[in-house]
Amino acid sequence: MIRTRGNEKMIHSSISISSGPVRRGKPGAGAPGVDVRAVAVLLLALSSYTSQVRAAEWSVTELQYQAGSLSAPTFAGGERARTDILTFQHASGWEYGDNFIFIDFLDDSTKDGFNDADFYGEIYVNLSLGKIIGFGSVIGPARDIGLLAGVNAGADANVLKYLPGFRISWDIPGFIFFNLDAALYIDANKGASSGGAPAESDSYYVDINWAYPFHIGRHGFSIEGHVEYIAERTNEFGEKAHGWILAQPQLRYDLGEALGASGRLYVGVEWQYWMNKLGDDATDESAGQLLVMWRL
Repeated sequence: MIRTRGNEKMIHSSISISSGPVRRGKPGAGAPGVDVRAVAVLLLALSSYTSQVRAAEWSVTELQYQAGSLSAPTFAGGERARTDILTFQHASGWEYGDNFIFIDFLDDSTKDGFNDADFYGEIYVNLSLGKIIGFGSVIGPARDIGLLAGVNAGADANVLKYLPGFRISWDIPGFIFFNLDAALYIDANKGASSGGAPAESDSYYVDINWAYPFHIGRHGFSIEGHVEYIAERTNEFGEKAHGWILAQPQLRYDLGEALGASGRLYVGVEWQYWMNKLGDDATDESAGQLLVMWRL
């Protein structure tokens, strides 16, 4: 499921940090059709960023590669397969807030209709009340409150979700950002008749996301990621999609710093813990993934 997390400090940090948690791999299993709406949402979002970056107060763009052995939910066969993920990720701040977008290309070693050359993406726009109204600290350690609008879209599974909500940005020493996001999780799927994931009832979403840089000697590291909870839903067949918890913390090492190009090339690992993966109470996942990231 985020984001820039609205903090210009990240651009001047001695170790460059991703602007938001890497939220990936949340499309449902579906037939190998492509939802034109989902693709259009991602393309429009990407094209809008091309123009917005020129007016950005700051921006961070990354290309990421991850590899690991991930599980399919039981409704998609339940097999564990080698999965490769290529990610385009961008965050930027502007006059009235900040933006975050990522688009994943996922492909695994089995041809079961799940993560088979699939695209999935999320975009979030945060309107900062601190920037718009001009206040400082809100309540104690809360640095800012924002109005959040998000879209999640998966091509293969014909998934489309809207997430209107809010963000509280906390001022915690040592962290580039530490945010609490809460939003409605509004379903806009076409349903099983479209060849994709079943339509679902609406629910809600809560996400904590952070980035914490540190050094050991002359070597730069960061721990960053997110933990999200999405509440239970009921699909069009009356079946429950159980509430899930998804955690994706990363440990990154600034390899570029050791090579004389600090803040460009990172290597590390991501641990993915997913309880009730994609709403399946028979699938709990705990998996490590290799991470390589290049900052443009």
